[in-house]
Amino acid sequence: MYSKSLSFLFTLLSFFYMLSQEATEVAPPEYIKTIQFVQNGENKNGTPLIELGTRFEINFDDIIGDEAFYYYKISYYNFDWTPTILSKNEYLDGIDNILLQDTENSLNSLQIYTHYKMQIPNSSTRALKKSGNYIFELYNDNEELVFSKKFIVYQKGATIQANVKRSRDFNFLNKKQVVQFSINSNELIVNPKKNLKTLILQNNNLKTAITNLKSQYTIGNKFIYRYDKETSFWGGNEYWNFDNKDVRNATVNISHIELKDIYHNYLYAHSNRSNQVYTFFPDVNGNFVVRNIDAQNSDIEAEYVWLHFKLKTANVGNKEIHLYGNFNNFTTDQSTLLTYNKEERAYIGKRLFKQGFYNFKYVTKDKNGIIDENAICGNFDKTENEYIIIAYYRAPNSRNDSIIGIGSTNSANITN
Repeated sequence: MYSKSLSFLFTLLSFFYMLSQEATEVAPPEYIKTIQFVQNGENKNGTPLIELGTRFEINFDDIIGDEAFYYYKISYYNFDWTPTILSKNEYLDGIDNILLQDTENSLNSLQIYTHYKMQIPNSSTRALKKSGNYIFELYNDNEELVFSKKFIVYQKGATIQANVKRSRDFNFLNKKQVVQFSINSNELIVNPKKNLKTLILQNNNLKTAITNLKSQYTIGNKFIYRYDKETSFWGGNEYWNFDNKDVRNATVNISHIELKDIYHNYLYAHSNRSNQVYTFFPDVNGNFVVRNIDAQNSDIEAEYVWLHFKLKTANVGNKEIHLYGNFNNFTTDQSTLLTYNKEERAYIGKRLFKQGFYNFKYVTKDKNGIIDENAICGNFDKTENEYIIIAYYRAPNSRNDSIIGIGSTNSANITN
C-alpha cells in the first residue's frame, strides 16, 4: 500500500512538472531543409503569425529524396509555452497524427530532394478552434520527432497602437529602439495585472522577444505601456543579402560560381561593421524567398547551392561566429559555424541553401551559448526594424490564453 502511494505521488509530481516546463523547438536534422509557413503566397517564417480561421501551408524538403513517410501533430500551449490542460478536441476540429501525402520529387535539379507540403485546414484537420500558441511537430514512421516549429494564431479584436522611440538612456541614445504601445479592448478586461499579457517581437524573432509587461496606466478599457528600458531593443543593422535566383550567373553580391557536384556560389567578402557609420540598405528584416528565375515551379525546380561566406574581422578568441537569419529560424548550429583562417585573416564557412533571395547577418556566440546579434554588425537607432505587439487574455473561468489583438509598428518612423 505504501509503495503504491509513493508511485502515485511520483506520477502526479511528474505530471505537474511536465506542465510547468516551457516547450522548446527541436531543430531539424541536416537532411531536412527550407521549412516554410506560407499564406497567400507570403512567407510567414520566423515566428509565423496566422489569423484564426484562415488557410495556410507548411512545406519543407528532404534532400535524401527517398520519399520517406512523415506524420504531423499539432499541440496547443499557454502564453508562456507551457503545455495547456485543454484536451485536443477543445482546440482542434478533426484529428492530427496524419501522413503527409502531398509530395513531389525535385525536377531537373542537381541535388535530388523530395518536397513535402500540407495545408490547414484539410480533410483531417478541419480547423484550429482557438487563438494562441501552437507547435507543429513532424514525426517519421518510427514515431521519432524530426523537428518542431512554434507558430501563433491570432484573432482581431482589441486595437493596439504602437510607435518606436529613441532610448532616453544617454548611453544607448543612438543604439537602442524603444517600443511604446497601448491596448484598447472592446471587451471588459478583468484583473488585467494578472490576466492581460503581452508579447513584443522584433523582426518575428521569438528568441529576442520581450514578454509579459504590465500596463502602467489604465483609462477605462485602454491599457497604456510607456516603458523605456523594459521595452528597449538593440537597433542592430540592416541585414546583408544574396540573390541567386539565376544560379549560373554572378550578381552584385556573388563574386563567382563553380559547378562541381552541385553549384557553388562565392560571396564577396564582408567586413566588420560595428565601428562603421550607419548606411541605409533596404532589407526584408532577416527573411527569405525561394525562387528560380528559370522555373515554372520553384518548390521543386529550385537548385540547392553551396553558398560560401567570408568575413574579414579580427579573431574573436574563444567565441564563435555564425550565420544568422530567418532561413533556419534564427538557429545556430554546425551548418552556420564559420572558422577562422589565419592566411585569409577572415572567418570562412559554407552552407547549403535552396536557390532564392536571403537576408543574413553574422553573430557571435560565447561558450555559454549566449548570442550577440550585433557584435559584428553594430547597433544603430536608425536601423529599420519591424515590431509586432500581441495581447493575450485569460478570461475568468477560462483555461487558456487567447489572443485578443495584434498591432505593428516600424522603426523607420522613430521619434525622440
